[in-house]
Amino acid sequence: MTTSPVPTTTTTTTTTTTTTAREPAPAIELTGVRRRFGPVVAVDEVSLHVPRGQVMALLGPNGAGKSTVTEMVLGLQRPDAGTVSVLGHAPRTAVGAGLTGAMLQNGALLENVSAGRVLHLLHGLTAHPLPLDEVIERAGIGDFLGTRTERLSGGQAQRLRFALAIMGDPSLLILDEPTVAMDVETRHRFWSSMRDLVADGRTVVFATHHLEEADAVADRIVLLADGRVVADGTGAAVKASVGGREVSFTLTAAVTDADLLALPGVVDVARSADRVRLRTGESDGVLQRLCLGRWPVTDIEVVAPRLEDAFLRLTTSAIDHRHDEEAA
Repeated sequence: MTTSPVPTTTTTTTTTTTTTAREPAPAIELTGVRRRFGPVVAVDEVSLHVPRGQVMALLGPNGAGKSTVTEMVLGLQRPDAGTVSVLGHAPRTAVGAGLTGAMLQNGALLENVSAGRVLHLLHGLTAHPLPLDEVIERAGIGDFLGTRTERLSGGQAQRLRFALAIMGDPSLLILDEPTVAMDVETRHRFWSSMRDLVADGRTVVFATHHLEEADAVADRIVLLADGRVVADGTGAAVKASVGGREVSFTLTAAVTDADLLALPGVVDVARSADRVRLRTGESDGVLQRLCLGRWPVTDIEVVAPRLEDAFLRLTTSAIDHRHDEEAA
């Protein structure tokens, strides 16, 4: 008599716990994605988990696979193998539901109409748009609404594209070279607006060749080379992965590269007139030798690796490794 309620109580408790613990689907989930164009493998077994509310920079040299990954997330291409999920949906479903917004560098704008007319037209076609005044303010385009699209500067055209990308109040924003042609002040305003959007819970994934900008604004950097992920982490982690520091100084004496390479941990020497740059894993030891040595050394500087340094070393290493694989 007393045992019959027990299974019911246990079942109810278990069901409630499972429902409460369920996490929302990530913004983007790529699992073993592969995409080939004829003999060229553009994306090779790429897996990415992008949680909601993250700002992620997708970097890589030309031909690394960035555009192909972006187009698969937007449903413009389908993978040959693997799966792509956007906010728990198929990419095209997410786009159709207004969950994804995109700002493409070469996205065409309607011609022979004003920027304001483009906004009003597309605002009327959007299912659940943000208030138009909010779109204009966030994109910073109020000062050229009366300008015809073909007369917009490159930076103005980008800001209009941004306005169109956020109009549908998407949960995920995909941006391709978003600040190209923008001046410094406009770029600062753009990323300030972007931070406000992310604070509301949105996810931003952007591709850029401005590496310093990516290092400054991204929570996470994913570096592609030859269709593969070669680095994934914070900007600091990616830079640290290549190791060492750069010690630079002015040297007026005739000191050979061999003598400089004999300093503690030095693996590379570069010169420009009297300026010498050393890459070393033992910067403290190098400084001690320079300060105690007999060489006329002045203007010593020590800097951590830049994202550009990490970018070049990691991508070059990955491409060389692929060539070695093919040769074998």
